[in-house]
Amino acid sequence: MAWTCTYNEPEPQRINRWLGQSGVCSRREAEAFIQQGLVSIDGEVVTDAGRKIEPGQTLTLASDAEGALSAQLSIIFHKPIGIVSAQPEADQIPAARLLTREALWEKDGSGDDPIIPDVDASLPALGRLDKDSRGLLILSQDGVLAKAIIGPDSVLTKQYEVTVEGEITERKLNLLRRGLALDGRQLRQAKVTRTGEQQLRFVLSEGRNRQIRRMCELVELYVVDLLRTRIGTLDLGNLPEGQWRHMTPDERNELVEGY
Repeated sequence: MAWTCTYNEPEPQRINRWLGQSGVCSRREAEAFIQQGLVSIDGEVVTDAGRKIEPGQTLTLASDAEGALSAQLSIIFHKPIGIVSAQPEADQIPAARLLTREALWEKDGSGDDPIIPDVDASLPALGRLDKDSRGLLILSQDGVLAKAIIGPDSVLTKQYEVTVEGEITERKLNLLRRGLALDGRQLRQAKVTRTGEQQLRFVLSEGRNRQIRRMCELVELYVVDLLRTRIGTLDLGNLPEGQWRHMTPDERNELVEGY
């Protein structure tokens, strides 16, 4: 079924830019759809990649374009410890290799014939988890979703449940929240709360390399378990460790809109 939307902005805008900002597809995908004759405005097929849409005009993406976008895989995976998010070294196992039919969560809800990623499929991790961490990992071919989650302007927060060794003090908590720098750069403020005797909850709006572990080491706390439970509006929920499911269109839209 074709996708249709009326443009209501006050000023004309290039089609590819508007579709990209709206989270429908990337600018590059929009340009490809125009070249393939899959974009029309008020019933007229668009042939110029630089064409602007005017206020009040209605743009339609043909069903073939909709099909191409829906075929982009976006996977939610509960990564176990010992598995790397991407770019494995000699003896390491990448997360994408565990996306088998046997590991598909029984409550996936994607129908009687769910899409199982090919073993060689390109599925980049959007916000990596290091080998020693576990929890929510998103793998996707969707460029718009990637920009929303890991783009330089992303404001989506990520939540982690962390168990540490060492004495937890209010001074250390305050430093974790607002007083640290890594690699010579000041960190954004973090929300850090104590949830148990040796348990902390971190909510971050950035993702430096091994950030939480390095933050804790600066205040003489040492991470013994790290579980990511949320990215933006998407919760890990009760997805079992080592299993995966497809991201729903509503989940994808909420993440893109949150960006």
